[in-house]
Amino acid sequence: MDAAAMEVLVQGLKYIGAGLAMIGTLGAGLGIGILGSGAMQGIARNPDAAGTIQINMILAIAFAEAVAIYALVVALVILFVG
Repeated sequence: MDAAAMEVLVQGLKYIGAGLAMIGTLGAGLGIGILGSGAMQGIARNPDAAGTIQINMILAIAFAEAVAIYALVVALVILFVG
């Protein structure tokens, strides 16, 4: 295998690795959707607790979104540093 073919192979493997790293965003997206759904159901059942539910929902969404951002950082590191 010559050097040009090896470079193409390495670049392709970087793209595959970055794609696999982004699988972590699926969990974050599902988690945020489930959190939003649960919050809407909770508010519908008890409108008086809407403020408390909303504050807790926003905090949980921020933690779930942090996981997606970590996955994005890992993918970018694989693409541009590795």
